[in-house]
Amino acid sequence: MRSYFDDIRSKDVATKLERHAAQLHALGHPVRLSILRILVQGGPAGTAAGDIQSRLAVPASTLSHHLSRLVQADLITTRGEGTFHLYAPDVRALRALTNYLWQDCCKGGAC
Repeated sequence: MRSYFDDIRSKDVATKLERHAAQLHALGHPVRLSILRILVQGGPAGTAAGDIQSRLAVPASTLSHHLSRLVQADLITTRGEGTFHLYAPDVRALRALTNYLWQDCCKGGAC
């Protein structure tokens, strides 16, 4: 018989799995993966949308769509500064995702 706490743990695992699956899905597009790499290079201070656009040579509407998708997946953050929109990687979320991927490496032993 399953206990109440087993159910909570199961839901937590399912929620984590769903969140990470959604994040990986968001990264599954070449433009979004390129955006993330640019943002990681830019660091926590953020990178202006215009700078990202000029590096990728994509239309503003296309860039906006991809940035929105990454924000929704909780992989990047955004903030306004005057007339600029700055985007930065969510380092904590990215570490959680990569930790999840490596969690069972070598059956839990040191690789």
